[in-house]
Amino acid sequence: MKTYNFKINGKDYSVTINGIEGGNADVTVNGNPYIVELGNEIPAAAPSSPAVPVQPQAPAPAAVTEPAAAAPAGAGTVIHSPLPGVVISIDVKEGQAVKKGQKVAVLEAMKMENEIQAEVDGTVSAILVQKGDSVLEGADIIKLS
Repeated sequence: MKTYNFKINGKDYSVTINGIEGGNADVTVNGNPYIVELGNEIPAAAPSSPAVPVQPQAPAPAAVTEPAAAAPAGAGTVIHSPLPGVVISIDVKEGQAVKKGQKVAVLEAMKMENEIQAEVDGTVSAILVQKGDSVLEGADIIKLS
């Protein structure tokens, strides 16, 4: 049994690995037991090569550019899970426009259904979970652009 302490999105998690059998790990996260399906091991990144000094070059002449258009209100916003639970519905599709306060998903936690709402207006650019997925508090659910 091995215990790790993590800080994810500013929140502390105490994770105890109770055992691994086959493709499943028996873990306890902040006192709550979970069975985690293990995927393939991701190889560690190769160490980077030593830095090679770069010779400074003359700066390029500045190009005349037009002002950039303002980004949409939800650009780059990620909707996070407010608590650990199971995704029981995804109520939007990729490319769909959403308004602030609109229900985008439903999460079941402690036998209660919790609506997850868009925090800003935007367009769904990615759905990062599927119905039936178990998620931890702070997990990315939907990305808006």
